[in-house]
Amino acid sequence: MNTPPKQSDTDLVEKLSGFDTATVANAIEHFEVRDPVVGYASLELKAQIPTDAPMVGYAVTCTQVTTSAGETRPLGLDKTLDLLDACRKPAILVIQNLGDDRLRGCCIGDMFCAALDRLGVVGAVTDMGVRDLQGIAERAPGFQVFSPGCVASHGYGVIFDVDITVSVCGMEISTGDLLHGDENGLISVPLEIADRVPDQAQVVKQDEIDYFEFLNREDLTLEELKKRLTHH
Repeated sequence: MNTPPKQSDTDLVEKLSGFDTATVANAIEHFEVRDPVVGYASLELKAQIPTDAPMVGYAVTCTQVTTSAGETRPLGLDKTLDLLDACRKPAILVIQNLGDDRLRGCCIGDMFCAALDRLGVVGAVTDMGVRDLQGIAERAPGFQVFSPGCVASHGYGVIFDVDITVSVCGMEISTGDLLHGDENGLISVPLEIADRVPDQAQVVKQDEIDYFEFLNREDLTLEELKKRLTHH
């Protein structure tokens, strides 16, 4: 279990929100705390709601099935809501599909997102479908949803396991993980270096400014370009 005590990390979250997700990903690589081929989701996972800022928050995980007929509704929803209320804020609900028809599954709509918004949740991540995108944008402004796409019907949602490590579109996520996502995709920010990432992200931004100034030089040679790209 990776559930910190209830608290607010607004300062760190606000700093991380000032950078796009690709820049944060580059900043994380500087610290060499994980292999660069892990810690991010596949291109199947997309931000579904246009926003001006990235989604940043701490994960609460569960598994769900919405396409199995005849299921009875267990108490997983109550446990999920209790954990969302008690967890570190801002929170992000992460739902992994367990059914055999993932592309027809749908676990997020405007009514549920509005309720999550009241609990301090800023977004949801799932490998299933979502719906009511316009309603979510209107009833929970600033709430973001990461999903492969939309499905019109909600099926029959049953939450099974809560607070476990899940796998969503190639990315492993545990409760308490710090997530950062925008139109570039979704990543996790290692907690052990999270407070140092904003400063390094600023370094990355400056390096990119210098790089594009370098490309705009009229006297730029091919050899200089090769050298710069080789050592970038």
